[in-house]
Order: sequence, then C-alpha cells, then structure tokens
Amino acid sequence: MKKMIYCLCFLCVWVSQGQSNGNSFNTENQSLWRDFTYDMGNVFQGVGYAYSRPIYWQQDDFYKLGATTAVTLGLYSIDDQSRRYFVEHKENVPNLILDYGWYAGSPQNNYGATGAVYLTGLFTRNEKLRRTGVLLLSSATATGFLQQLTKSVTGRARPQTNLGKNHFKPFGGSAGYRSFPSGHAVLTFTNAHVIAKQFDSWWIKGPIYAIGVTPGLTRIYEEQHWASDVFLSWVLSYFVVESIDKYLDKKYNQKYNSDSKDNLTSLNFTFSGNRLGVVYSF
Repeated sequence: MKKMIYCLCFLCVWVSQGQSNGNSFNTENQSLWRDFTYDMGNVFQGVGYAYSRPIYWQQDDFYKLGATTAVTLGLYSIDDQSRRYFVEHKENVPNLILDYGWYAGSPQNNYGATGAVYLTGLFTRNEKLRRTGVLLLSSATATGFLQQLTKSVTGRARPQTNLGKNHFKPFGGSAGYRSFPSGHAVLTFTNAHVIAKQFDSWWIKGPIYAIGVTPGLTRIYEEQHWASDVFLSWVLSYFVVESIDKYLDKKYNQKYNSDSKDNLTSLNFTFSGNRLGVVYSF
C-alpha cells in the first residue's frame, strides 16, 4: 500500500511540475492527470457499485446465496476434521509454498503489485491495462474492507487458539479472534480471477487460479483459518470481481478479450442426492 501511495504522490508532483515546462508537455500531463482522476473515481465508484448489488438481486441471485450458505455450512460441519487433516500433512508442504502464501496475501504486497499494473497502464496510455488495474484496485479495496469488517463483527477464533470451530467473540479485537474470513485468500483469489479473465485458454487460466488458491490453502495449514473461512473468501472474491467488472464495462471503451466470448466465466452449484457440488466454468 505504501509503495502505491509513493507512486501516486510522485505522479502528482510530476504532473504539477510539468505544467510550466511547455505547451505539448503540459497538454500531455493534463491528459495523464485526467485519466488518473477518472480512474480513481471509478475505483471508488466500483466499490460502491459492488456493495449496492444486493439491493438489486433477482431470484437467481438468492439461489446462489442459498447455495453458498449451504456449502459453507457443510464445510463448517467438518472444520475440525479438515483441520486435523491439514495439520497432519503440513510437513509435506515445502516452506517455500508456505512463505509464498503469507507474502502474496499481505495487503502491502498486494497493493504494491496491483498499483504497479495500474501505473504501467496509465503511463503507457494502454486503456485495457488501465482498466485491468482499476478492476484490481477496486476489487481488492471492496473485498479487503468487507473481510476486515466481517472479521471484527464475527470474532471467530482461529484454529491455533484451540478453542474450537464454534467459538466466537464478536468484536473480540485480538488477532486470535479474526479467523472469518481469510484476508490472504480474499486478496490473492481476487487478483487471480482478474488476471485469469485476461486469457481465453484454460491452459493459462488453470495455473493462474492454482497460484491464486494456494495462499488460502496455506493459511489452513498454518492454522490461521478454517476451511469454511477460506471457501467463503474465494466466493466473495469471485462475485465482487464479477460485479465491478460489469460496472467498468460502462466506463471504458476497451476491455481485455473484448472480441472473444471464451473469456466468460460462471459459478454454479449442483445438487445430487446427498451431495453438494461447485462448478466453476472458464
């Protein structure tokens, strides 16, 4: 986050200094500044758009909400068993992967990377890349704030506290009561979903999503979150990105894969007998 703030401050200073260095340079700076302020406005408007969507939900949206709740409760019911499984197999996971899970999901690293994507698009005057950067920043902000608020309100105890999956202390405050949902899982899957949308081939999408879900899984291995926490974090990220992406369609003329229908994704739930399933199409 600090890295991005420094970059944005540099942009402001650079633009202001350039205003007295010639007409063409001044015109270019004004155009750059206009794009920047337009994009930042879309970042915050995108957050507001995502938060307002439940007001406009239709019947299908409530079905998805019910299915999400059902799957989350299903995972909740076996949280103790899944915790034991992950702990028993933790020694099989390389430390490099566990370290990646921590650093990739840290907010400062996340905003540093997403900010770099946006600024690259801004300075190269690439609208598609700018739009991607706006989607990354807006989605990360929306999901990040929401998961922080939810953590505080629910106050679910982390697995490592050994208080059990049913222990909640609303507004508990301490780090041990901030399990639900997982911030690392939210941010990394948000980035993965945005980036994967840039490509048509599932051979490319697959590895991107694998990288995106890894931090959430490592947080289960580290006993920082329960499996139900991580699953709901992924679903939250998916729907927030989809919502903001739809909003940005009205704000930009160009979009990644704009001439292809193969980049469309969908998240559906299936029910068969006593089984619940999640089908993600990409």
